[in-house]
Amino acid sequence: MADIKPIRLGVLLSGSGRTLANILKLTAAGELSAQVVTVISSRSTVKGVQIARDADLPCHIIRTKDHPDVDQFSAGIVELLDAANVDLIIQAGWLCYWKIPDRYLAQVMNIHPALLPSFGGKGMWGHHVHEAVLAAGCKVSGCTVHFVNNEYDKGPIILQRTCEVAEDDNADSLAARVFEQECIAYPAAIQLFAENRLQIIRNRVKVLASLG
Repeated sequence: MADIKPIRLGVLLSGSGRTLANILKLTAAGELSAQVVTVISSRSTVKGVQIARDADLPCHIIRTKDHPDVDQFSAGIVELLDAANVDLIIQAGWLCYWKIPDRYLAQVMNIHPALLPSFGGKGMWGHHVHEAVLAAGCKVSGCTVHFVNNEYDKGPIILQRTCEVAEDDNADSLAARVFEQECIAYPAAIQLFAENRLQIIRNRVKVLASLG
């Protein structure tokens, strides 16, 4: 990993910043070939903003209600990402729709707390997802890392990890178990990107063999 140039990450968040904290821990330990260079939050008072500021990272607040439409909201995001010269954008609990320009379509990742294409789409985030999984009687859940396009949860899947759904689970306990897998899956996908091992072919992601 030492001979791989760290990629420049832009992080989009709307909440607790747990995913950001995990990424920062791994980059500081030299376990991920990446460097967070900018953070954008859609809310001003969430914990993720404080995590970014405590890490001395540039942190910008861009709220949908401060923009007349999605086009101007998206333009503000893209302007900051361009200025930071990012290689990869990761949505880390990001809850807002934004229009991704064509040049970024293979450079934006998201992690979803279920096994797509099940339990995805507009409105399916956080506990809404876990409650739906439990209501369906699923025995297995997990998480999905995918590239983001301009449709909710429709981008090419990079990797997935699974976990058991226990008989006595509620949304909180299942969410905790899924998040354990998210902490493994997202860094793994970012590392594959850093190693230039992800190839999109007709909306499917091929993971190329390691040269090492």
